[in-house]
Amino acid sequence: MDFNMKKLASDAGIFFTRAVQFTEEKFGQAEKTELDAHFENLLARADSTKNWTEKILRQTEVLLQPNPSARVEEFLYEKLDRKVPSRVTNGELLAQYMADAASELGPTTPYGKTLIKVAEAEKQLGATERDFIHTASISFLTPLRNFLEGDWKTISKERRLLQNRRLDLDACKARLKKAKAAEAKATTVPDFQETRPRNYILSASASALWNDEVDKAEQELRVAQTEFDRQAEVTRLLLEGISSTHVNHLRCLHEFVKSQTTYYAQCYRHMLDLQKQLGRFPGTFVGTTEPASPPLSSTSPTTAAATMPVVPSVASLAPPGEASLCLEEVAPPASGTRKARVLYDYEAADSSELALLADELITVYSLPGMDPDWLIGERGNKKGKVPVTYLELLS
Repeated sequence: MDFNMKKLASDAGIFFTRAVQFTEEKFGQAEKTELDAHFENLLARADSTKNWTEKILRQTEVLLQPNPSARVEEFLYEKLDRKVPSRVTNGELLAQYMADAASELGPTTPYGKTLIKVAEAEKQLGATERDFIHTASISFLTPLRNFLEGDWKTISKERRLLQNRRLDLDACKARLKKAKAAEAKATTVPDFQETRPRNYILSASASALWNDEVDKAEQELRVAQTEFDRQAEVTRLLLEGISSTHVNHLRCLHEFVKSQTTYYAQCYRHMLDLQKQLGRFPGTFVGTTEPASPPLSSTSPTTAAATMPVVPSVASLAPPGEASLCLEEVAPPASGTRKARVLYDYEAADSSELALLADELITVYSLPGMDPDWLIGERGNKKGKVPVTYLELLS
């Protein structure tokens, strides 16, 4: 193999000079060229953007794929430039277990029929989750990853090059300073009364040599200053491009919020349909109208808090004949009234509904034929329909 020994020696010399300059700066034995305040602010903003982009990217990956082993597997497939195999979501796996259980326990029994219906809903939730993960990965994760693996690597490379140019510049400044000091010492007027004139001759020769050294150092300093200024301008332009990166990430963030809103709205719609279907099944506990078993009494506070409505309007949930019901003429049943704590603020859509404030206590009860998603709520002399999903039923 043919080695260019001169180039190798030159590179080794430059590396050694930079190492000496860097070490002397750390120990305070050498001066350092400082960048202007605007440039330092650009560097700080770029570092902050990079650090927070990494954290947001990693945590979004955890949100979309909580299983760390699956994340490692997907990372390896990406690095090997191979297609990631399709993976069954947790909802789809649960749906399969429920369907198998219904098939074995009896699909015609009330429990079996309910299992089948819930399995269909869980399968829909799993498919919705798969679409959300795919959309979020393309619209949000990919741009963040492209910034870290593309633009940021370019910025880091140019910053390292700028650091080397600065070390070269400061080394040239130090060399020129030493050469000028040596030249000034060599040009000191010698003592002409010396018995040996050889000292004067040597002093004059040394002065000429240091003069040449000063000229050479000044030339090297001019070259180093030019290269430093050019590299600083290139790096500054790249750092100012972080503003464009922020604009791009802002657009991607809007897309992520949009896809997440669609995902949760679809999930709520699927579960609302499931709840209505279960209410029509005989023998189920949703929507029964016997006074001894108030509607939705089996709904736990956790379930009620987790089903906060997102998409359907309140008016669309009421049955056709219920909107004309005069609530002032309705008397509460002798039994079946309960206390409920309001989970969220609710603004009434019309005069038939009761506005709610978070954490207040109201009395609720159901009427025969009512939609299981609604109850009658009373607060003092006011009464009206209230959505069950906004309430925590108390004993």
